[in-house]
Amino acid sequence: MGVVDSVVSERPRWQRARRVARLAAIGTGASVAAAAATTGVLFGQARQARRTIPMAEAPPPRCDGVYGAKFPGTPITVVVLGDSSAAGYGVHRRRETPGALLATGLSRRLRRPVRLHRFAVVGAISAGLRFQVEAALECDPDVAVILIGANDVTNRTPPALAIRHLAEGVRALRAAGAEVVVGTCPDLGAIRPIQPPLRWLARRWSRQLAAAQTVAVVSAGGWTVSLGDLLGPRFDAEPGRMFAWDRFHPSAEGYAAAAAALLPTVVSALSQGAERGPSRIRPEGVRSLPKAAQEAAQHPGTEVSGTQVRGRESGPAGRWAQLRRRGFFGGGATPQPASAIDSPAVEGLR
Repeated sequence: MGVVDSVVSERPRWQRARRVARLAAIGTGASVAAAAATTGVLFGQARQARRTIPMAEAPPPRCDGVYGAKFPGTPITVVVLGDSSAAGYGVHRRRETPGALLATGLSRRLRRPVRLHRFAVVGAISAGLRFQVEAALECDPDVAVILIGANDVTNRTPPALAIRHLAEGVRALRAAGAEVVVGTCPDLGAIRPIQPPLRWLARRWSRQLAAAQTVAVVSAGGWTVSLGDLLGPRFDAEPGRMFAWDRFHPSAEGYAAAAAALLPTVVSALSQGAERGPSRIRPEGVRSLPKAAQEAAQHPGTEVSGTQVRGRESGPAGRWAQLRRRGFFGGGATPQPASAIDSPAVEGLR
């Protein structure tokens, strides 16, 4: 099956995704519009931000290879796709990249070797996923992890276009039998070199895109984790520690936070929701997919996946979705080790 499929039948989903995007940034619209009334101010701030944030220099370290080779069994094949945040730009050691962190954590959790292939490209936008997906499919992956969206925001890619490319990639991977976990667009309002009012607009655009990504990805059969501002208070309180030297990309600790958020969902996707002992994640119940997407965009660390209610995938408000939130998000606490986080059972409708 080709990567690019017809999207005619998906039009209602794109319309729904756009509606969710418009509602995602609750409480910011009026104040942002007032603050950004002068277009020249925004353009000037955008130019200043580009001068302040350094350009990419050395490429991120390669992380391809087999992790957990000491464990028995056939290796689980993981592919990492997306932009610089997926590639690990900003760190200098292989073990600090998101791919290596996920592969190491996954091999320890499942006690299986993990073969990792990274196809992420620094500077990629969602339109570039097509070529990454085509290369990844040659590896016959068991699970694909995608981090994309920040460059779509900074380049002002039309959201509907960015969402379409992402959904096409997810559908192609799912058609090949791979599970797909997408870390949705991070909150660019947390980037210090971006000053208000551009920062407020960046936050709004980021949340809009993240919500729309969730609707599209879950509709295509994938899972999402909202990255938002990752550890929120910690990034605000310790920007020198949580951001890399360029003050734009995460540091090693920042990537560790992202990997800690993504890992339980990768495990859940591979096990298709099978219980793995007592849950340490607070399940938040079932919502319609548009509502779940809005909530996830507001709360970093929220997992969204498709589910059924009374044997049906959809209800009056659209497809059903399961919301789960990680306990260490929102309060600035240190992430639990991967071995201490287990997947919850799917709750019934409250």
